[in-house]
Amino acid sequence: FIGISSFILPRKFYFRIPLRSGGITPSMTYLPARTVMALATASALILTAPLSAIADHDHDHDHDHKHGETHTHAHSDQIHKGYFEDSQIQPRNLTDWQGTWQSVAPFLADGTLDPVMQHKAEHGDKSAAEYRAYYTVGYATDVSAIQIDGQTVTFTSGEGSYSGQYANDGFEVLTYQKGNRGVRYVFKKISGDAEAPAFIQFSDHRIAPEAVGHYHLYWGEDRAKVLQELTNWPTYYPAHLSGEEIAQDMLAH
Repeated sequence: FIGISSFILPRKFYFRIPLRSGGITPSMTYLPARTVMALATASALILTAPLSAIADHDHDHDHDHKHGETHTHAHSDQIHKGYFEDSQIQPRNLTDWQGTWQSVAPFLADGTLDPVMQHKAEHGDKSAAEYRAYYTVGYATDVSAIQIDGQTVTFTSGEGSYSGQYANDGFEVLTYQKGNRGVRYVFKKISGDAEAPAFIQFSDHRIAPEAVGHYHLYWGEDRAKVLQELTNWPTYYPAHLSGEEIAQDMLAH
């Protein structure tokens, strides 16, 4: 889905290409061997070229989707990778992120996410240690838990908890070096504790209203400066999940 998780980070995708047997009617016509070989070669190229162009994800899905399901999955997968049209972007409200959430940083620090780093190393361009260093910077935060209830967002850190009430402040589209894009959904504090940040920005690889299983959150006092943050993307999963369950979810994506 990495994101930049922002894992944001920056918040992973798959494609299914449905194959249908189609309209070839057997006949008694005989073709020269050379023609048969040429047709077979061309068919192989047609079938394999699209797959090679998109098989850049390390997760293998079942291949028994129906055509409609496959099309929907491929469509959402492209969006998750950051390829979409402006016309597809829709406003979102805090309802998409309601609930109680925990930071994944402690699970990286205590080794629970080591299998995830090893998996990335087996399919990526860095060693497990290098991925661990990259995500250590990305996940770093002193906010261990976040609770979102209506318009109220409560942050919990080692120094205690503080809350703010937030109103929708639109969204911003960011273009990354690879040419793909991401959408930050921005909310502005309208009241609450002084410690609560003036702006919070969600990134979860989605561009339309949808409840999510995790997200990356950016925050600060200056809206524009927060948008510029690309290396630190605190990542939050539901508070009821164990570290092992979070690791399994990451491995599945």
